[in-house]
Amino acid sequence: MDTQLLKMNNICKHFPGVQALKDVNIDLYKGEVHVLVGENGAGKSTLMKILCGEYNPDEGEIYLKGEKIAFRTPRDALKHGLAMIHQELTPIAAMTVTENIFLGREIVDFDGGPINRKKMRQVTQDFLDRLGIHISPDEKMMDLNVSEVQMIEIVKSIFYNAEILVMDEPTSSITDREIDRLFEIINKLKKEGTGIIYISHKMDEIFKIADRITVLRDGEHIATKQADEVNINSLITMMVGREITEMYPQRCTTIGDVVLSVQNISYAGAYENISFDLRRGEVLGIAGLVGSGRSELLETIFGARTPDSGEIFIEGQRVHINHPKEAIRMGLSFVPEDRKADGLNYSDTIKNNMSLVKLNEFSKFGYIDRKKEMQAVEKGMRMLNIKANSPNDMVNTLSGGNQQKVIIAKWLMNEAKIILLDEPTRGIDVGAKVEIYSIINKYAQEGNSVIMVSSELPEIVGMSDRVIVMHAGKKTGEISKDEVTQQRIMQYATDQVEACINEK
Repeated sequence: MDTQLLKMNNICKHFPGVQALKDVNIDLYKGEVHVLVGENGAGKSTLMKILCGEYNPDEGEIYLKGEKIAFRTPRDALKHGLAMIHQELTPIAAMTVTENIFLGREIVDFDGGPINRKKMRQVTQDFLDRLGIHISPDEKMMDLNVSEVQMIEIVKSIFYNAEILVMDEPTSSITDREIDRLFEIINKLKKEGTGIIYISHKMDEIFKIADRITVLRDGEHIATKQADEVNINSLITMMVGREITEMYPQRCTTIGDVVLSVQNISYAGAYENISFDLRRGEVLGIAGLVGSGRSELLETIFGARTPDSGEIFIEGQRVHINHPKEAIRMGLSFVPEDRKADGLNYSDTIKNNMSLVKLNEFSKFGYIDRKKEMQAVEKGMRMLNIKANSPNDMVNTLSGGNQQKVIIAKWLMNEAKIILLDEPTRGIDVGAKVEIYSIINKYAQEGNSVIMVSSELPEIVGMSDRVIVMHAGKKTGEISKDEVTQQRIMQYATDQVEACINEK
């Protein structure tokens, strides 16, 4: 690890009213994985966007193998051997996997000739086979799940054969097995001399692959350490500027009567014969690999899907929820997995996003009481500690953690009694996670109920009063708080389920 590929010196960047980066330094060596960590808003993605030519720095210098350089565009960076996997996925949904991978560099047999689609497809198939990724080159991106889309985005960047690869939260939506496969790919790239800058909030995976770790906080460089010089606690302290003594805050709640009962519901192709009860004051965790039917189950309860069979009861009364509007009227709310696609209107303000589901209460004779609306929004922002200059700020200017808190605030403003959370902390930092855990606990302590889907097993174990596990569309286990462990969840969630059942 003696050949320096990259050096960024004293990088500064201002946005209106915000200093995003102040004199930040980072370097990268051949065959190294350099992990970049920090809370949402610390400046990690901004720094990488400067590196890749999406932003221009206000001050500072970038050196590529000793030569000073400034990329004008991401395409310019790519020509110089630098590729980036973005946190926010950007596939062309109507195109196939092959077309996405070859976008902008299609194969033609001669200048001006037709695209050789057969050859492109074969090259894609060979590349997917080499990486052990079982997705058809002919699948349209719109037909893939979030996990599969993320794997194709990773494949696309590796396909460029870049000398420097930036990975921004590459595992935020993929399964544990796919993460293991990605790490195998990363180790192979390291051996071939590729330098990798890796951004992640997942503490457990950082120490599996990091050679060095750089910490940013509030746009400033805090430290760069060899991975074996730090541990999770010291890293978190550097990231947030304080000790977090309790990752999963304790909750003193009396679990009450059944408020929601799901009995033998099925949805073809997603899940079948799922039954469970949810009690007042309870946080019910749902675990399982991506594709097990977890998200589809929540969507059904919220009325976004109509079950093929089965029954749902709220407070003992059978209900037919055919649309999310009906679910909202019945006291349900839903924080979806993909906040960009389903949870927020990115082209609107914090205020308009938060007040959307409560506009009827703010309206009189067809006119919105703007003062009443603003007071409610400001109260919600204070309660959830949403960091923004004003409720009129655009929601796309917020960090990921604050965007997630806007979605949760929207539903808490609606005074829902049951909240469905699908990956509530995906892609957000440790500090914001702890805040959201506290919000969930407070909500449950007030006598409300929570169903939480999460792929992060420590989160499921740490937050749940009871855990339901799904595998291949079936409920394979139900575990009490006293008995739940990550190992037991994974036994139920994989093909080890029979061994787990026999053990019991």
